[in-house]
Amino acid sequence: MLPFQIEKIYLDVQAETDWVSQTILKALPEVPVERIGDKRILIKQSHPVPDPIGTGKKNLLITHFYGRRLKPCPGTSRHICCGYYVINPITNCPMDCSYCVLQGYLNNPFLTLYSNWDDLLEEVEGFLAIGRPPLSRLGTGELSDSLALESLFPISQFLVRFFANKNAILELKTKSTEVERLLSLDHRGRTVVSWSLNPPQVIEEEERGTASLEKRIDAAKRCQEAGYPLGFHFDPMIDYEGWEEGYEKLVDFLFSRIDPKRVVWISLGGFRYPAQLKGIAEERFPKTRIFLGELFPGGDGKFRYLKTIRVEMYRKMVKWLKQVSPDLFVYLCMESQEVWKEVFGWSPQNSQQLNQLFEERVKKFIRR
Repeated sequence: MLPFQIEKIYLDVQAETDWVSQTILKALPEVPVERIGDKRILIKQSHPVPDPIGTGKKNLLITHFYGRRLKPCPGTSRHICCGYYVINPITNCPMDCSYCVLQGYLNNPFLTLYSNWDDLLEEVEGFLAIGRPPLSRLGTGELSDSLALESLFPISQFLVRFFANKNAILELKTKSTEVERLLSLDHRGRTVVSWSLNPPQVIEEEERGTASLEKRIDAAKRCQEAGYPLGFHFDPMIDYEGWEEGYEKLVDFLFSRIDPKRVVWISLGGFRYPAQLKGIAEERFPKTRIFLGELFPGGDGKFRYLKTIRVEMYRKMVKWLKQVSPDLFVYLCMESQEVWKEVFGWSPQNSQQLNQLFEERVKKFIRR
């Protein structure tokens, strides 16, 4: 049984014979299928829709993508970035978080899966053949949850096998528990399975359709036992009344189940959003409280908590994490050198140096 509901499949006739398409149709035999000859006409006819993001979580479009699906993480100008690359086999996500930045960018009412899978693997193969950077890190969690669709189509299974013999690291970032199909794979330590975490109150109020904190950590423990390196992302951290107690308890609970020696990296990032997101999110989530904090526009146009608030949150999280193990690799996502120095007492000189630190870290987890 799927953890979400697909009500209709739109199948691009050019994609009908792809093995990816056939796998999905077999997995959803009861869902009505409409074959389409031109997806541009379908998209045009689908407008206007009052809530394209919400509608799109129920309508699956299977089609081809003819552009590049591997690109550098967009990052933020004048901030330290980690040299990460993103792979986009899916657009939109069946989960529905109030703070999701996709709400401000996606306007087509479809959960879109691109079935020309061999083209994507060829693109990744070509990128890795260039050898830049020496140990690239790539992830699938930019435009969708990496594992949410595993019960429909096991995209990540194929990627884990593909990356097992590459000089690169794959990250699967999720808020789900869909790990069963990964546990028996020979990943050779080249796939990091990671979870975005928040205190239970935030999950219940702001992360609709996601797994509970306890279930996420249970899934992480299963991956730990299967030998996978783990990652955790406290991002976005939300400033709410009682946040200190909430996040400290979260750290304690996490490491009561997880061995810190199996954690390859942990990121911290304060809640941030582009200006257009606020109105959309408040209309879709009338009870949301994420915009109640002291949020102001920065030089990149994104709204963030005041620097003093972010620094305080980061410092306390680093203290709690380092009390668990001083060897944990903790970094800040999309923050300036100034903030790094106030939190850690030092900063990478630039994004390239941070990427080098990642390379040194992940080498300890790879099985040759």
